[in-house]
Amino acid sequence: MIAVDENNPGKPLLKKPGHISSGRLERVLRAGHFAITTELAPPDSALAEDVYERAQVFDGYVDGMNATDGSGANCHMSSVAMCALLTNTGYSPVMQIACRDKNRIAIQGDVLGAAAMGVSNVLCLTGDGVQVGDQPEAKPVFDLDSISLLETIRTMRDESRFLSGRAITKAPEIFLGAAENPCAPPIDFRPYRLAKKIAAGADFIQMQYIFDVPQLKEFMMKSLDMGLLEKCFILPGVGPLASARTANWIRTNVPGIHIPDHIISRLAGAENQKKEGQKICVELIQQIREIEGVSGVHVMAYRQEEAVAEIIQQSGVLEGRVPWYPGCEDQECLEA
Repeated sequence: MIAVDENNPGKPLLKKPGHISSGRLERVLRAGHFAITTELAPPDSALAEDVYERAQVFDGYVDGMNATDGSGANCHMSSVAMCALLTNTGYSPVMQIACRDKNRIAIQGDVLGAAAMGVSNVLCLTGDGVQVGDQPEAKPVFDLDSISLLETIRTMRDESRFLSGRAITKAPEIFLGAAENPCAPPIDFRPYRLAKKIAAGADFIQMQYIFDVPQLKEFMMKSLDMGLLEKCFILPGVGPLASARTANWIRTNVPGIHIPDHIISRLAGAENQKKEGQKICVELIQQIREIEGVSGVHVMAYRQEEAVAEIIQQSGVLEGRVPWYPGCEDQECLEA
């Protein structure tokens, strides 16, 4: 299957002039809409229905769903399989590729296969080390890293060849993404890291959780001065915190995530900390939207996926636009 029409899942979407892919996420971003992406937790299951049930939670509220690839170095349903299922239904998944588990031969084959099934978006990640997962005896590969993976897929797409130099008869039309973390030390280096990923082929960037808006503003200003923001689309990461205890644990144990004291104090003083965490997320989205160069947000709501629709609705950032979902009507889903 290839990318599909919103009212006929068997009819392909045509690639628009000046676009890299025929995917909906790229259409939304290039049309200047504020894009919403999220993460779809893969099931520990061989049932396709489990994937569809998880995806339906986001219907009408997101423009793309990341199918994670062994996140945290734990085994789940594969990203490429999830993307095949979602694309067949008409969704616009983002296939994550972590370099931890496969060499360049396997990765290039997966890219061709995914593109043949209609996957239009790929997020390139180095991947967590196996020591953090539940099977630390696994053998890590790391033949490539995120930057060399970007360069590899860009070569396949733009030059119609494998890294070996052998020709590809039909190049994959892939909208390329990468991750970035503006709050990870050394802070001053992060815009230069972004520049390397853009030079390697990144068309869009999804960020780690942002709770420190002034720090994000500083990163974006520096990136703007370097001329980077006209070369790619930036989607900062946001997500609801379940409690002050959770926030403290994340701040202490997850490198690169800075949660200011005032957010933790606000959570601790709330009667319903989970609801307060969702309210904080809404406010962060609204503040982030006002930053020059921001093209959308990437919502990561671990074990709070059911709250994403309400968070997006309360934030008002869609401004009446309804992202496509299976079965929506023409007048309801506004296609870019």
